[in-house]
Amino acid sequence: MTHIDEAPRPATAVAPAQGRAKKLPGRDRATVIIMVTIPLVLVVLLVWVPALLSVVLSFGKWNGFGDLDTIEWVGVQNYQDIFTIYPAFWPAVQHNLIWLGFLFVFPTVLGMLLAVVLDREMKGSRFYQTAFYMPVVLSLALIGFIWQLFYSRDQGLINQVFHSQVDWYGDPDINLWAVLVATAWRHTGYIMLIYLAGLKGVDASLREAAAVDGASEVKTFFHVIFPVMRPINMVVIVIVVIESLRAFDLVWVINKGRNGLEVIGALVAQNVIGEATRYGFGSALAVIMMLISSIFITIYLRTVFREERNR
Repeated sequence: MTHIDEAPRPATAVAPAQGRAKKLPGRDRATVIIMVTIPLVLVVLLVWVPALLSVVLSFGKWNGFGDLDTIEWVGVQNYQDIFTIYPAFWPAVQHNLIWLGFLFVFPTVLGMLLAVVLDREMKGSRFYQTAFYMPVVLSLALIGFIWQLFYSRDQGLINQVFHSQVDWYGDPDINLWAVLVATAWRHTGYIMLIYLAGLKGVDASLREAAAVDGASEVKTFFHVIFPVMRPINMVVIVIVVIESLRAFDLVWVINKGRNGLEVIGALVAQNVIGEATRYGFGSALAVIMMLISSIFITIYLRTVFREERNR
């Protein structure tokens, strides 16, 4: 008998199991929906609705008295008046730009330098971190009182030391710079903490490789560490821009944003809660400030999303 071997059957390809999205149980789905919905509703009600109402109100005139049907709609007249016949606007823009440049040059650089020094785990670094960050958490009233001890015309420490009678808050030629020094004192610790957190996240092998190549600490920081901290740098830039636009608190405490301390935030407050009570005009100022800040925030978000796509 002739034995005929059967041809082997072709192996059937096994289709890979299609992964199915794991469905959450009903209770977990309800929890997720609640956790997402509640913050979303709060953001819409507390941020987006007031912002949209400000935009709408910026096209009208209303003193806050009477019903909403008493609003006189004037189109873009409020914006035209701001740019053409409102004398405080352009000085306020100039002061905000000075504020921005000052924060970039002094407290940002100083905060970064302090972060680099404290990152070396020197003795007492925790104490120094607390000391430099303390002004950030102090109340506005306390900060104003502390700097009044320095700037007071009659009993201030600076005038006592130099035997002078300089009116640091009253002289429009110098009061902006006096406030900027107080702002830098408050802002430096914030920047320091952000950069310190960024430095803690840098891979130690980068420093070791730079040390093996014979790079100095200065070159290691600027050519190796600083480029790696680009996300932190973007965050700092956005914070500085927003803080310069929000320049309001110390200015308002000192003289309500007048006599050389005009800033956009103070102009908004003067027209909304001040003696003028011009809600439409103040809303137009707020919209301008919101648009300026939105430009920088959009640039930041585009940079972040681009980096996420490239990963």
